[in-house]
Amino acid sequence: MSQNPFRLNGQVAIITGASKGIGESIAQTFAQNGAKVVVSSRKQEAVDEVAASIVAAGGEAIGVAAHVGDSQALQNLVNITLEKYGRIDIIVNNAATNPVFGPLEETVDAMEKILQINVKAPLELAKMALPHLKAQHKASIINVSSVEAFIATEGLGCYSVSKAALNMLTKTMAKEWGKYGIRANAICPGLIKTKFSEALWSNEAMLKYYLKQTPLGRIGEPQEIANLALFLASDASSYSTGGVFLADGGILQ
Repeated sequence: MSQNPFRLNGQVAIITGASKGIGESIAQTFAQNGAKVVVSSRKQEAVDEVAASIVAAGGEAIGVAAHVGDSQALQNLVNITLEKYGRIDIIVNNAATNPVFGPLEETVDAMEKILQINVKAPLELAKMALPHLKAQHKASIINVSSVEAFIATEGLGCYSVSKAALNMLTKTMAKEWGKYGIRANAICPGLIKTKFSEALWSNEAMLKYYLKQTPLGRIGEPQEIANLALFLASDASSYSTGGVFLADGGILQ
């Protein structure tokens, strides 16, 4: 282990959904701690902007546009990473979708897309990178899930189902791939102040209700999730795998 177990010196991390919010914070934090970061999201201009800001701050990064619902795009993401850096040590599956809000019977048609992005894509990317993760004999997969995996929130049924599935996928990755030195853990954020969740925290009545249920009495910031992701990517968590880590201000207590 390095003298500072939180350092990621020389390691290569692929981060999906990294053009803003939690994903961008993770990319910036990993780079600040020595990782070479592959910033990925759907739009090239957006990932280039994040990568450029990392480089300007003295880090190392490239931007690779990829829609995680497209298998060919995921393979291209892996290929470009290997061409540029020659290895893969860390994967952060942060990209997610929740295109509908409403009762189950009215949102069932969106289930296939939600499962494709939120569950199948993380598995596909991990599978494509698996030979290269194995080669390191020490690698980390971090799946960004949600507290919605544990509670049934009216209007978010399909999303909750997908995140519950992602948690079990994480545990299965840990169980099957631990023998290769690969650790897999999930982070379950509560309400974080991002564009993705803006419909919730920008609604005054909804925010007031949420804060009343939250022991810490506030919503979270993307950096707070990034700090947990750094722990799970680094040697600081070298004996942690198959874990589902809550970062929810205590709302599930």
